[in-house]
Amino acid sequence: MIRGGDITKGTCLIQKGQPYLVVDREFHTPGKGTAVARVKMKSIRDGSVLTLTIPTQQEVEDAQVELRSSQYQYADQDFYHFMDNKSFEQYEVPITDHPDKNLYLQEGNSYQIIIWEGKVIDIQIPYKVVFTVAESENYIKGDTATGATKPVKTETGLTVRVPLFIKQDEKILVNTETNEYVERVNN
Repeated sequence: MIRGGDITKGTCLIQKGQPYLVVDREFHTPGKGTAVARVKMKSIRDGSVLTLTIPTQQEVEDAQVELRSSQYQYADQDFYHFMDNKSFEQYEVPITDHPDKNLYLQEGNSYQIIIWEGKVIDIQIPYKVVFTVAESENYIKGDTATGATKPVKTETGLTVRVPLFIKQDEKILVNTETNEYVERVNN
C-alpha cells in the first residue's frame, strides 16, 4: 500500500483489478480540507486512461511489477519470443495481447518487458527507434514544394511519412508514439 501523498510519476497502482502506470501527478491544497493528489494513469494492459483524485493520507494499492531488459528473438504464429539479458530466461508473449507491437520490434534489440504476478503484461517500446527504409518511391525533380513528404515502409512494415530526399536502405529515427519521422540517421 502507498499513501496518496507518496505517489510519483512512474508508480504502478492497482485500480479495477488491473495495473496502471502513473503518467502525471499534481498536488492540490484547497483552502479548507485535506490536500489531494490528482493522478492520471494509463492501463499497462490496454492503454486506457484513468484520472483519480486521492486524498494525500489515503492509502491505495500499488502494483508490484518487475521490469526486465530482454532481447527480442523472433515471432512465430502465436508468440513474440524474448530472452532475459541477465538470466537468459525465455519469455513467450502472446501476439494477440499486443498485436500492434510487431511494427516496432526488431530482432536482436533489447526492450523492457513488464511482469506482473509472474506474467508478461506489456512490452515497453522506446520513445524513439531507428528503422531502415525497406520500400521507398523515387520522386521527380521539381516535386519539392516546401514540406513535401512521401510514405515509406520500414523493415518491420511500419509506414511513415518522410521528406522526399529519404531513399531506400537509409536509416530514419521515428517517434513511436506518433509514428512520425524525426530525422535521418547517418551511419
